[in-house]
Amino acid sequence: MELEGKTVVVTGSAAGLGNAMIRAFAAKKARVIVSDISQEKVDEAVSALSSEGIQALGMACNVADEKQVEDLFARIVKETGRLDVAVLNAGILRDGKLVSVDRQTGAVKDKMSLQQWQSVIDVNLTGVFLCAREAAASMIGLQSPGVIIPISSVARHGNPGQTNYSAAKAGVASMTRLWALELSRHSIRVAGIAPGFIATEMVLSVMNQKALEQWQQKIPIGRLGKPEEIAATAVFIAENDLVNGEIMEITGGVRV
Repeated sequence: MELEGKTVVVTGSAAGLGNAMIRAFAAKKARVIVSDISQEKVDEAVSALSSEGIQALGMACNVADEKQVEDLFARIVKETGRLDVAVLNAGILRDGKLVSVDRQTGAVKDKMSLQQWQSVIDVNLTGVFLCAREAAASMIGLQSPGVIIPISSVARHGNPGQTNYSAAKAGVASMTRLWALELSRHSIRVAGIAPGFIATEMVLSVMNQKALEQWQQKIPIGRLGKPEEIAATAVFIAENDLVNGEIMEITGGVRV
């Protein structure tokens, strides 16, 4: 797909990985839409982009809310007249072990709460489902080829302390392959990205320095990934018509 003049929305793009993808698509002269849960953060991101000469539309949306997702994609089509690429990036972390045991007594001292589980499933799995559904419906309604790029994670293979996150990201990977089969007849490609450990604000804010150093030692290239490296992968998927039904693991060689 030639990206110049195309409409691209990235969920969870007020900062971090999503914002890097907005910038990468904008560099290809696409019309970009910043979407995130906070209108204030969306406005700040659009203003920052504008100060750098990047024009973007801002549309707040809680991807776990069906009505808000429906309204988001309806507004995109209404205001731009098209929808060509949807990157489903919005996600949260609520890490914790399934059960935590006191080393001295052997007693269970904590459990992953239902709220920890459900909040991550609502955003990282149901949110991707809702956004993919509305993106596909919009593209079909416009009778225009499109690309949907769900963001999974290397944690889909199972990362201790992330039962909720790993389950959600495994589900995203599974849905990606399924949607590629279902939507190909409508000229819609679906291909995902499973990043490894990327130096985003979300990752750096929840991991202490010692944990970060331990993970960097496990990564064959010796460092965390950069948001721009994942953003370049999203652009590659959108531009290369042969990429379909794949989950591209961009990890520096690490496997959890």
